[in-house]
Amino acid sequence: MEQLEIRLLGESDIPAALRLKELAHWNQTENDWRRLLSLEPDGCFCATINGEVVATTTTTTYRPQLAWIGMVLVDPQHRQLGIATRLMKVALEFLLKAGIATVKLDATAAGRSLYENLGFRGEGLIERWVGIARKRQVACAYLNRTSLKEALVFDRNALGADRSELIKMLVADCLVTPIVARGIVGEVTGYALARQGSAAVYVGPLLAEGTSDATTLLDGLLSQVSGQNVYIDLNTNFEGGRKILRERGFVKQRDLIRMSYGQESSAASSPSIFAIAGPEVG
Repeated sequence: MEQLEIRLLGESDIPAALRLKELAHWNQTENDWRRLLSLEPDGCFCATINGEVVATTTTTTYRPQLAWIGMVLVDPQHRQLGIATRLMKVALEFLLKAGIATVKLDATAAGRSLYENLGFRGEGLIERWVGIARKRQVACAYLNRTSLKEALVFDRNALGADRSELIKMLVADCLVTPIVARGIVGEVTGYALARQGSAAVYVGPLLAEGTSDATTLLDGLLSQVSGQNVYIDLNTNFEGGRKILRERGFVKQRDLIRMSYGQESSAASSPSIFAIAGPEVG
């Protein structure tokens, strides 16, 4: 008889988690899993059957007001058994006990009904765009220790929550030289990062005050990975985002539905966010 157990996900489970990720054809890497475990070691969970990891769910908290649920994966051989629902309930219980007011996630079309049944509601659209990076002539300012502090403030003001620890980790893992945009008086008006994925370079987060800054930042990143496959998860609240991507030869691959649970909040849906940090972290 099969015995199902829900428990914390640990570093020793990363190979099993990577297996599930590969079965789903997602782009995350071992570094992404390790980052999630480091950010919230008590909020990442797995389901096992007879000791084998068959499903995962992670949480990332931007205390006190916002948290993200991600990496909801179930082995295809064990789907339709309610395992994802059980994991989601454990994750929500953890976040609610932590006093988180709003929980968000980016759902695939296949997962939407699961989340709606748990009380999540749709609030927006994220689009996955894919393309080949091409080099363009563009002058960029590179992120340094001083501008990182400014970028973290910019990010916090745009997002409506503090995710400084995540951004610092992403800067440390950046595949390219991180870049910033500056305004007329030298203030930070945007920043952009990119990291290596298992299938493609992942561009994000990219935040900017407007299309001009977003274009400069995007071109600055793409020029550093010229010729490589690139994924970008576009926040459709960013005005003109689709046009920028089309002009660079990108095509839309799929939709993700941004969903929210608990207290209504505009956090993480800012029109200053061009590309999200990742479906697993917002």
